[in-house]
Amino acid sequence: MQESIMLFFLKIANPVLDTVTNLVTMFGEESFVIAFILYIFYNYNKKSGFILFSSTLYSVSAMGILKAIVRAPRPFQVLESIQGKRVQTATGYSFPSGHTTTAASSYTSLALIFQKRAVSILCAVLIALVGLSRLYLGVHWPNDVFGGLVLGASISMLAYRPLSMLFDDKEKRITVNTIVGIISFAAALVLAVLLNFHKVDEVAFTDLMKTLALAGGGFLGFVFENTRVNFSTEGTWPKKIVRYLIGMGGIFAIMAAKAFIPTPFYALGSFVRYALIGLWATALSPLIGTSLRLFSADR
Repeated sequence: MQESIMLFFLKIANPVLDTVTNLVTMFGEESFVIAFILYIFYNYNKKSGFILFSSTLYSVSAMGILKAIVRAPRPFQVLESIQGKRVQTATGYSFPSGHTTTAASSYTSLALIFQKRAVSILCAVLIALVGLSRLYLGVHWPNDVFGGLVLGASISMLAYRPLSMLFDDKEKRITVNTIVGIISFAAALVLAVLLNFHKVDEVAFTDLMKTLALAGGGFLGFVFENTRVNFSTEGTWPKKIVRYLIGMGGIFAIMAAKAFIPTPFYALGSFVRYALIGLWATALSPLIGTSLRLFSADR
């Protein structure tokens, strides 16, 4: 059945659909998801940004653990007729689909936050399109997509209310974020060292290490922001645009630093980069924005 579905997408493939699916699949990629979560966090509502960031990272971390346990091959690695497209985004093992998990988690949370029919429909369509795009591109099996959809949506639905209540209790939020941040940071560092010395399967653990490093930096950054910065999302549109551009500019600069990391230290370099991205997004960029008066203090 799975092979038949994959061959169906192979039969309908054409240059137009290639272009469309290459664009659609980007809605489940880390750069796009980080960009819209950052916009929500800086310019719409800090609580919503925190929920989106947390639920998505919980889902992606769970996905990374499952990938490392199951270690399923991808369709283009099994079926000779499928070449695979946009394979540079097909890192790690196949089950469950990372793009589908990310999309299902982040867009489910977005629908729960806004609770408007139009937003919910749009989110459901995006989740479905991202999942279908991974099948069309030949980088995931139907089971991978279904598993990612269930995993991402379930975790976000289960986590929404607890995360909302956690944000409303500042003291508890600081404590929990500190614990989660330290555990994530430490786990990512251990994996980075093991990866750097080739002691564990790179395909299984590289993406998980990056996710945990991002979570570690991000959650510890939340603690710093809560205790030292405490910004408000209020402000004029020019200020909102500038502070968002500073935030995204810093993230792109950190990502670009990959080119300067020596090959023998690729894993440790990735650990540092992703931890810095999390810390920059939730703490350092707001700190700079506050000093430049692009953010006001939260009352």
